[in-house]
Amino acid sequence: MRRTARILTLMAAAVAACLAADAKAGQAAYDKSCKGCHGSDGTPNAGLAKAMKVDMRDLKSAEVQAASDDDLKKVITAGKGKMHPVAGVTGKAVDDVVAYMRSLKK
Repeated sequence: MRRTARILTLMAAAVAACLAADAKAGQAAYDKSCKGCHGSDGTPNAGLAKAMKVDMRDLKSAEVQAASDDDLKKVITAGKGKMHPVAGVTGKAVDDVVAYMRSLKK
């Protein structure tokens, strides 16, 4: 019985590790789909923000970093304001992009 419990615990840990968000993979997805507007380090493209007449948030800011992972995922997948949903970032890639965004924290 103890051996079975130990095996199940190890299997659960292995599955969790496989499902864990990957900031490095998130950076690749971010660079492809987000960097044009939000800059390579999360600093918004000021010229684009001015042209679109929007106030883009710095992804490193306390305000953005205080948002829950679910809130960030919703913005990525559903959009917010003038930001459209990011069609190229779906499934696990959304978790990975959020992990990358967390790594930008000031």
